[in-house]
Amino acid sequence: MIAGFIFHLQYRSVESPFRMQNRPSCRICAILGALLFAHVALSPSASATQETAQQEQVFRFNISPNGYPPYLIVHQSQPSGIMWDVVTVVAQRLGYTVKAEQIPRKRVDQMLLEGYIDATPRAREWAEQPEQFLFTDPVVDIEEVFFVPANSGFSFESPEDLVSKTIVTHLGYQYPLLDPYFEEGRIRRFDVSRDKDMFTFVLHGDRFDAAVADRLVGKWILKNEGLREHFDITSESISNYGFRLMLRKDWLPFAKKFNEELAKMKKNGELDAILANYR
Repeated sequence: MIAGFIFHLQYRSVESPFRMQNRPSCRICAILGALLFAHVALSPSASATQETAQQEQVFRFNISPNGYPPYLIVHQSQPSGIMWDVVTVVAQRLGYTVKAEQIPRKRVDQMLLEGYIDATPRAREWAEQPEQFLFTDPVVDIEEVFFVPANSGFSFESPEDLVSKTIVTHLGYQYPLLDPYFEEGRIRRFDVSRDKDMFTFVLHGDRFDAAVADRLVGKWILKNEGLREHFDITSESISNYGFRLMLRKDWLPFAKKFNEELAKMKKNGELDAILANYR
């Protein structure tokens, strides 16, 4: 209609040159031109493009420099792992593209608060100041158990069973059930910086009795190193923590939707299928 009206105006201008020079007519042409431009800009195809651009959002997810296999695996072309797979599936359904960030552990909390990243995987119990952050529902459970040399006769039911023993532990980790014994010296701890090395020390060191690690992490390492038959795993655990996403508090709407999608994945078997890929 606007284009037809402009044509009609041009036709009348040809009939009357005097009107072509009339200032009000020029202003009308300018107004009509602006209306035509707005009509084109707001056409269905343009509106759809603008809406798509607004919907494309980036979710910056920390996977750490070394990862945490099998929850986060980073030493390959594309990140993978249980947490990565779940986050990418849910984020995509919520209209986000996940960008992997490799932030050292000591800098994660501050960079999260300052907005350089949007989330990191964390158990609430591992956070130094959990009240500063927002946590989703648990994606999986972290269960810390003892890995001991096969046929060693090692058994565990309570910390008293570990008195006078030396346990290989992860550097910087806290073990609430065992820490009082470590502090008193009744149980000795030997720290290493890499999960993989914990099993090497236990297997080849005469003075080490056991390593404490997450059950799934330990199984993953032993499977990939071909050491599964060399170790026994205790049935009793010393801790059980929910492994979640830790976010800033302004991400509450995202966290609520994440929890809804996660609940669906647990119910329809999608989460079990992801877990099966890493067992």
